Amino acid sequence: MIYLKTDDEIELLRAANLLVSRVLAEIAKVIKPGITTKALDTLAEEYIRDNGAIPTFKGFPNPYGAAFPCSICTSVNDIVVHGIPNDKPLQEGDIVSVDCGVKLNGYCGDSCYTFSVGEVSQEAKHLLQTTKEALYKGIAQALPGYRIGDIGNAVQSHVEGNGYGVLRELVGHGIGKEMHEEPQVPNYGKPRTGEMLKNGMCIAIEPMTTQYSRQISLLPDRWSIATKDGGLGTHFEHTIAIHHGKADILSSFHEIEIIERSNQ
Repeated sequence: MIYLKTDDEIELLRAANLLVSRVLAEIAKVIKPGITTKALDTLAEEYIRDNGAIPTFKGFPNPYGAAFPCSICTSVNDIVVHGIPNDKPLQEGDIVSVDCGVKLNGYCGDSCYTFSVGEVSQEAKHLLQTTKEALYKGIAQALPGYRIGDIGNAVQSHVEGNGYGVLRELVGHGIGKEMHEEPQVPNYGKPRTGEMLKNGMCIAIEPMTTQYSRQISLLPDRWSIATKDGGLGTHFEHTIAIHHGKADILSSFHEIEIIERSNQ
């Protein structure tokens, strides 16, 4: 069942998502060669709890019976999604997707950003740019009267049009009091197909892309999803509300992008 949100509920979702955005901005301030993803996780959990929220990823179960052990997912290089923070220092030229979820005042926030660690290759830059552009092209299709397939088709067309792969096995989702609600929001599809979009729907749109083949594999930790060919993987995510006839982005990359520009 798809739950349509009231204006008041959308504002509660906005508050949760802006907290996630601030967490990611705090990470943007410190991410550099030599820092560990475990240190990023410690920073994130402290910030989340200091702001009166709980990290929704920590303890979240997967279909294999494994509870996620950390507060953020940190997916480095060929890990596309669900990477577990560890003690291995990040290296110059790495890319790392940081996915964060919180629950604040009973409502969930969920957003992801893929960071460059120091100076990365031109190919990595182009993949990152393409994936972020695909996210916004998908958001532009999230309008009342459009359909889920319109979002997925916009994402898929842009990613594959640039020669990259887009995951089929993992999708975006509805969001509200629960982190994962209906409907599913694939990053591929045909225009004018799927669930019709309506005012009050709140969804997380999250392109997950690969440098080469879209084929993926599950690593032995039963969480990390990696490219089969060793190519890079990227992940960008915004939570949006379809609200007053338009796509209202509830999360934000604004502060992250300011920090990134200042570091160039």
